[in-house]
Amino acid sequence: MIEDRTQQMGNPVAPGATQQMNRTMLTGPGGTPGMDPMRTTMGAPMRALEIEAVLGSRCAYAGGASREHLLVLLKSNSANVGRRMPLNLCLVIDRSGSMEGEPLEYAKRACGYVVDLLEPSDVLSIVTFEEQVDVVMPARRVMNKALVKEHINRIQPGNTTNLYDGMVAGCMQISSLNSNGYLNRVLLLTDGEPTAGIKDFNSIVQQVQEQKKRGISITALGFGGEYNEELMAGIARRSGGNYYYIAQPALIPEVFRRELETLMTITAKNVNVRMTLSRGVQGRYVYGVPGPHFTQKTIEFQLPDIERGSAVSNLSELEFDRHVPGTYRVVKVDVSYDDAVSGRPETISVDAVLDFVNDSSQVEAGRNPVVQRELEVHLASRNLEKTMMGMRTQQLTAMGAMSELNKTRTMLMQSGRSAEAHEVTMAMDTLQKGGEVEKTLIGTIYHLDQGKKKS
Repeated sequence: MIEDRTQQMGNPVAPGATQQMNRTMLTGPGGTPGMDPMRTTMGAPMRALEIEAVLGSRCAYAGGASREHLLVLLKSNSANVGRRMPLNLCLVIDRSGSMEGEPLEYAKRACGYVVDLLEPSDVLSIVTFEEQVDVVMPARRVMNKALVKEHINRIQPGNTTNLYDGMVAGCMQISSLNSNGYLNRVLLLTDGEPTAGIKDFNSIVQQVQEQKKRGISITALGFGGEYNEELMAGIARRSGGNYYYIAQPALIPEVFRRELETLMTITAKNVNVRMTLSRGVQGRYVYGVPGPHFTQKTIEFQLPDIERGSAVSNLSELEFDRHVPGTYRVVKVDVSYDDAVSGRPETISVDAVLDFVNDSSQVEAGRNPVVQRELEVHLASRNLEKTMMGMRTQQLTAMGAMSELNKTRTMLMQSGRSAEAHEVTMAMDTLQKGGEVEKTLIGTIYHLDQGKKKS
């Protein structure tokens, strides 16, 4: 009778197997200390990624409904070096009137740097936009670099900003190539709001989502003080690309170089996570990812491309029904991706296992500090959003905003996110001088929500 009830609640570990499972996870070969039973690792040496699933506590209360966080951590296998995916890259450059002079000249110089870094196996196309859209160079392999630079140097400023059609034209150049095995990326640079063509946020972001389904990501590079930071961050977020705020013209080449070097170290693209929930388990929330898909038994979402030597973490919240005490697999996590190391699609999997107990004190005693830190990172991101909204609506004075930013910076430092804490410090310095900080903070929020960090 007890066994029947257990089967209705979830997937228990077989009777008599729990102690053996725990011994296997707790000790390595020869009895050396090994993995925590809530930190199950799987991954093949020849694959680009390794996976961990970490629950917020070893235990959950069996006597009633409860909630817990699940951290999925994907680590790049840094032992696999030297190989990269060939790039299918399109540079989409704003040449509206406001780009005339130094901004456009630095943008052309940045395009030249990109050409220098590419190899004959890479494919490049160049599109410019103002009111009209021009294909400066259709998609082709980078064989004659001097000729490509001649095309770039002939770019001249125009009038208004037709961002939508420029972006679509860039994606069409990417799609013109049979791009299996390539890393498909548009680099979109603009310094202003869309003023021609389709202008509304929803239409632009919907188009970006369609391109993502075709395997095309867009990195959004916003230059100066007039572009729409929410639109540019939204383009990056919905497509899985990166977002940059470029404050000065002279920084444009450096940011292009940084982005290209990032692309050249990507080892896993099209990363898709599917969580299969056991009976008595429901998904409540996924942090930091756009448009997760929930069904009664599954949660599915995409994560950004992963570079060599980096890790991506994702946090979700689960709810558990009352359980018969025992050890259960509560979630199976499957991650599929295109692997630059093996050169083929791969899938890695891991189980999240939880002990349901009658003593609630065991739940608190089993808390995992790694999961708690990740939760604090997401709370810091939400605090930044609230601070920005308070400044926009004038519910926060500059002094009040400084106080909130200082609190968030402290949270980030304590959570080991020093790079984002430095960005908040820069925003505080700018705010003290009476400057505009939203573009910097939007970038910080985006980086936090991506969950990327050096492993």
